[in-house]
Amino acid sequence: MNPADLPPELATPSSPLINAVRVIAQGPLAQQAYAIDRGTYPEAVLKQLAAAGAMSAHLPQADGTPGDYGLAIAAMAEASKVCGATGFMMWCQSVAGLYMLASGNPALNGERLTRHMLGEALGGTGLSNPMKSFAQIESLLLKATPVEGGYLVNGTLPWVSNLAADHYFGAIAAVATDDAGTSREIMFMLRCDAPGVTLKACPEFSGMEGTGTFSVHCKDLFVGRDDLVADPAKPLIARVRGGFVLLQCGMATGIIQGAIDSMWAVEGQLGHVNQYLEDRPADLQAELDALLVRVMTLAETPFETATEYFIDVLDARSHSAELCLRAANSALMHQGARGYLMQSAVQRRVREAQFVAIVTPAIKHLRKEMARLSAQEMPA
Repeated sequence: MNPADLPPELATPSSPLINAVRVIAQGPLAQQAYAIDRGTYPEAVLKQLAAAGAMSAHLPQADGTPGDYGLAIAAMAEASKVCGATGFMMWCQSVAGLYMLASGNPALNGERLTRHMLGEALGGTGLSNPMKSFAQIESLLLKATPVEGGYLVNGTLPWVSNLAADHYFGAIAAVATDDAGTSREIMFMLRCDAPGVTLKACPEFSGMEGTGTFSVHCKDLFVGRDDLVADPAKPLIARVRGGFVLLQCGMATGIIQGAIDSMWAVEGQLGHVNQYLEDRPADLQAELDALLVRVMTLAETPFETATEYFIDVLDARSHSAELCLRAANSALMHQGARGYLMQSAVQRRVREAQFVAIVTPAIKHLRKEMARLSAQEMPA
């Protein structure tokens, strides 16, 4: 593919943000990638990336520069080439900022959003369960009861990422009615240090252990107006869902590119035998480049609410997950035994790719939603 066909933030290596992310990724992040995979939460690196603007490029800037989703995706990909877990946490931080901005709540749009964009405060997203609920895969796990001045929230989310005792995340709860039904949902920023909130360690995962993932238990958590993102929640979700899903492509495409790079790294030594493998690096690169052009085109209109547009976003996200699995597995085949060592980035990427395929929305979730929405679009 001609580099001129790529968006400027991908084709131009002199982009200030991408250059800044590359320095962090190839320096302190690369030094910690193995430790992150084994359970070290890289708070200092995340704050460096945030301070550089890597997790807020999609949001309007203080100088009036509009948000750029393509640039945010490219920045996430640059870090994900080195460490997919960090790319995932960048996504968590990015969508938490998206919720705060989209809320229109002065208490969330002011100093709190500024500190979030600068990386002085870190947060995540607890929308895995709600997204599955809206897709009729499971029920909402948090319940909200109206009280004077706000709501009392009870329930447990089994795993939420990019958390620590002083972090926060976007959450959704069903509002109970007098007859024990649900009339609507509320969305709010849940503070991990709020009274009634307990973080509990999750069972050990096969990878991504350093992502600050906890089980979050809420017992009579009071949610006041200052923490409300949306009431009701569904109209806001309809506005941000495209950006929410699209940003994940940064994590996926970075892991894919890292896998391709590792295949080229052994081509001089092993190309004479690797030529007999399927999914060769040049073929994967061509497919990734085409996918990136598609993703970047979609990123130009992240708040488009048309069903056809969202189907395209879901399909791009599904393609990125499927290509991630193929590229990571092929990289392991190309590297051979050296790629099977526990400290090998190639071996780690296999597990990172599996995570991309199962994290919400998982491939099966994406296909289910595409089928449902496509049926709605079909003429009677």
